[in-house]
Amino acid sequence: MSTPRIELQIDFVSDIACPWCAVGLHALQTALNRVAPGITAHIECQPFELNPAMPPEGQDVVEHLTAKYGIGPEQIEQNRAVLHARGAEVGFQFGTRSRIWNTFDAHRLLHWAGLPGQPDGAQWQLKQALLKAYHGDGANPGDAALLTALAAQVGLDAQEAAAVLASGRFADEVRETEAMWQEAGIRAVPAVVINRKHLISGGQPAEAFEQALRQIAAATPGPA
Repeated sequence: MSTPRIELQIDFVSDIACPWCAVGLHALQTALNRVAPGITAHIECQPFELNPAMPPEGQDVVEHLTAKYGIGPEQIEQNRAVLHARGAEVGFQFGTRSRIWNTFDAHRLLHWAGLPGQPDGAQWQLKQALLKAYHGDGANPGDAALLTALAAQVGLDAQEAAAVLASGRFADEVRETEAMWQEAGIRAVPAVVINRKHLISGGQPAEAFEQALRQIAAATPGPA
């Protein structure tokens, strides 16, 4: 007799501009690999914008962080060193990023990638590709050519991706979803919501995610 598997619903609320989201995503993926195959997950990437008013030309990263958080270059470098070390622990390599960019179009593309009929796992793979492009390669996630190329890279239709970006489709859906999560109390990301009941905040270590997944799965009824 085979052991029953438990599938969890995971909403990964995050922004491509958030470096701790890259840490959290890779830590969560590590934890999911550890608990498989007994525990599996249906993951949906949910939008959140740290800087919704960011103009298309972006802003210098030091200038932005200094204005937003009141910290100088020395503190920024210390924070960056901590972040890079945490990324290395979960297999994510941070590169040099000189600007903050607007991420709204990337969220529209992620919404499209998660629609029924798209390849399984395409949205999750696109999210990973976007985080690597932004935080690993310093690329602009508002660039339509880059977004189209990343969509194709994860098995999505490049022509349709380009059409989505050019048309402005799914803007209302993204804004409505952002508002829903904000109304639910999400104020910072990453926010990992399991079964729409359990919240894990921040770029936690893989061990923390693994422990939470096992505890929640143990309390979740299996298939009838």
